[in-house]
Amino acid sequence: MLQSKFNTILCIVLLSIISSCKAKQAEQITPPNIVWITSEDNSTHFMDLFDAHGTSTPNIEKLANNGVKFTHAFSNAAVCSAARSTLISGAYGPRLGTHYHRKLQKVPMPDGLEMFPYYLRQAGYHTTNNSKEDYNIFKTDSVWDDSSKKATWKDRQPNQPFFHVFNIGTTHEGKLHFTEEDMKAGTKTNPDSTFVFPNHPQTELFRYTNALYLDKIKQMDTEVGQVVDKLEKEGLLENTFIFYFGDHGGVLPGSKGYLYESGLHVPLVVYIPSKYKNSVNLKPNTSSDAFVSFVDFGPTVLNLAGVKMPEGIDGVPFLGKNITKKDLANKNETFSYADRFDEKYDMVRALRKGKYKYIRNYQAFNFDGLMNEYRYRQPGYKEWKSLYEAGKLNDVQAQFFEPKPVEALYDIEADPYETHNLAKEEAYSKTLVEMRDNLNTRTKTMPDLSFYPEFYLIENAFENPVLFGQEHKEDIKNYIDIANLSLENFDNVKSKIETSLKSSDPWERYWGLITCSNFGKEALSLKDEITTISKTDNETINRVRASEFLGLTETQNPAQMMTDALYNTEDSSEALLILNSMTLMKECKLKYTFNIDRTKLKNNMLSIKLIRTRIDYLSS
Repeated sequence: MLQSKFNTILCIVLLSIISSCKAKQAEQITPPNIVWITSEDNSTHFMDLFDAHGTSTPNIEKLANNGVKFTHAFSNAAVCSAARSTLISGAYGPRLGTHYHRKLQKVPMPDGLEMFPYYLRQAGYHTTNNSKEDYNIFKTDSVWDDSSKKATWKDRQPNQPFFHVFNIGTTHEGKLHFTEEDMKAGTKTNPDSTFVFPNHPQTELFRYTNALYLDKIKQMDTEVGQVVDKLEKEGLLENTFIFYFGDHGGVLPGSKGYLYESGLHVPLVVYIPSKYKNSVNLKPNTSSDAFVSFVDFGPTVLNLAGVKMPEGIDGVPFLGKNITKKDLANKNETFSYADRFDEKYDMVRALRKGKYKYIRNYQAFNFDGLMNEYRYRQPGYKEWKSLYEAGKLNDVQAQFFEPKPVEALYDIEADPYETHNLAKEEAYSKTLVEMRDNLNTRTKTMPDLSFYPEFYLIENAFENPVLFGQEHKEDIKNYIDIANLSLENFDNVKSKIETSLKSSDPWERYWGLITCSNFGKEALSLKDEITTISKTDNETINRVRASEFLGLTETQNPAQMMTDALYNTEDSSEALLILNSMTLMKECKLKYTFNIDRTKLKNNMLSIKLIRTRIDYLSS
């Protein structure tokens, strides 16, 4: 009898232990909640958590004390829509056609690939976004349960895991469009205590701009704290990963819109909830030097949620039990891209590997400071340009308004503001070639769609950009090879350039002309061929590119040829590219003038704001 009672008790105890183990196991495998808090236009330079010249951000620091600070986190693009399109797709913009800002036409996601929150919803997550999207991609109803200013995790089903995005616009570029009256009102931060980048004018206005921005950073930090407080009050902190990061760099002049560290290097802190501390191989209150990019953020969320990684995604996770410290140690590269920003065209690619940064300026004559109406609403831009025109800048400060090198190499640890180009120094020749080859491999294998003009892609590729890229991969490789002739000695490649100018392929001619403009007066021996193209090429944009070379080399006034080309085109996106060349001509050494008869423009082009903006400037 006693034995029987003992056995009964033993069974009850064992069942209790098994039940408890199963409960703990179930608790451990319950998917975590994940929250993204994004702040607009923030680089690491303005938070002392990342940079000694920054201000304190106690709420973000509190997250870091209970999580991981990533010291090398990067946006792949330096402007909002291109950066956010990378975040939501987990794929590189030049492959998808999502890299132009602002979009003239949206593109579809690649066949078989969805925006990553779709996969979370399929796995049972409640997905919400409050509230900015700004994607250059067609979005379906399957991505968010709610994407609005009212979106909240509170609307989920009981015990349903959630993914929530909260956007903070307090630090957006527009907050620096201040007036003289604003300056007189002062700032909480003492302007005289601020650090002004060495490439900026060391003026009262720039000190005030820095102080105002630091005030905005502190205000933003308070808003981060408010989101965290809501999670804590609802008892959600113990099972919620919180990512805080900037949506790209910025926002003082020369940052947002440019592939310098101040435009790309973003703050990133990931709070690790206590219940899931064993789900990652990083300890709370630590830092990671791993290079993580926006293409990796979506895959990381999927990995933490235990969702299978879809095929066709470019990024790789950087958090999760399956991600080791060795995996993170091997992450030491980031790739970035810049093309059109509103009405301003350029084409730049960059690669950061370890301490070195390689920048490839495919159209080096498009200097950084070229007029961009929204940028120049910021008083800092206006003052910087005025001081340049008055000859009051030193060589480092003046670089922003000078033609760029075709390629540049920087040691970021020794030169964090990218002021000293090492590309021509013999001691760095091996590093230069390695970085150049690395970037060429990326653009060719991707393939990078920007080797066609945007207007051509809109007309011919945007129904399925990825498929178009694969079908034209060999052509794109060829255009890249022509563009790379700019890196050689002109005499050694003159015959190859001449062959491209005579090609039956219009885009070989296009890149041959751009290469000539990169060489400038060194390529004047090809002037006759280029002059013929300026008059007879069957592609309007090639006549403009030829005229651009003639204007840059002071060979011929390009104003009439370019204006006639503007009247001739029926494509508004081609018109925008033509207007960029006209703006360059207005701002180059000879300052050519334009007289545009708006009645001669076709297809109601003046209905497009970006075109009106350019024409208004050219007429001023």
